Amino acid sequence: MRIIVPFPPGQAADTVTRLVADKLSARWGQPVVVENRAGGAGAPGLEAGARAAPDGYTLTAGTSGTLGVNPSVLARVPYDAERDFAPISNIAMVPLMLVAHPSFAARDVRAMAEMVRARPGDINIASAGPATSQHMAIELLQMRTDLRFSIVHYRGSGPGITDLIAGVVPLMMDSVASALPHIRGGRAIPLAVTVAGRVPQLPETPTIAETISPGYQAAGWSGLVAPAATPPEIVAKISTDVRAALAEPDVVQRLLNLGTTPDPGTPEEFATFVRNEITKWREVARAGNVRLD
Repeated sequence: MRIIVPFPPGQAADTVTRLVADKLSARWGQPVVVENRAGGAGAPGLEAGARAAPDGYTLTAGTSGTLGVNPSVLARVPYDAERDFAPISNIAMVPLMLVAHPSFAARDVRAMAEMVRARPGDINIASAGPATSQHMAIELLQMRTDLRFSIVHYRGSGPGITDLIAGVVPLMMDSVASALPHIRGGRAIPLAVTVAGRVPQLPETPTIAETISPGYQAAGWSGLVAPAATPPEIVAKISTDVRAALAEPDVVQRLLNLGTTPDPGTPEEFATFVRNEITKWREVARAGNVRLD
């Protein structure tokens, strides 16, 4: 059995998928091999997964980018995010957060909002690149509020957070996983997290929803899907075993240590979640004119 991951080794989707793959291997008594197919914003990997035999022996890591955002920002998507896949379960949410350089005058998210509101389009904020979950979270915040940032795109989270802690940019929308070591080291100041509830890694940090934009919610995520024609009984069996793996204490702790949160669900729950994500990011992409050539 194989799981296609549409990104290079070491990225969040790869790491959490390998964690689940190891547990499934032990549970099933056979190897579950992770196959990395990087490039093209994840589209080639998703296309390969969609075209695989629908026998339960090929799964794909479907993510916030490949399933939620790509349909609205890519000129050509070689798969249909809803019709070409049978959702199995989400694995983990990847919470994002607003962080600031220690020299930034605002020490909380409400004060930051007042500064940005007074200087529309003047205050720089770093993102991990166009159409990433970090970028889309910024666009969603602008769409839901009267805030206007100057978005500075980097080639990944690493270069962005490097410039933040160097003081080149005052703000960044980053993942909790990436920002947490710098927060603990005093090199970055946490302002707010983007998910609906506070995260266990930073329980004192408020959410955007409870402070400046009620109902706001954005995050990266990674789950598992199968080809659309996979028999429902196979999808249900895999989903049950994935959810059992995600309930094991060592898996829960490992995901929390990675700066993510376990998010298991039934195939029906994951299908609804993906549909809602597609709808949300389509609206955001149109409002922000977000496109990838």
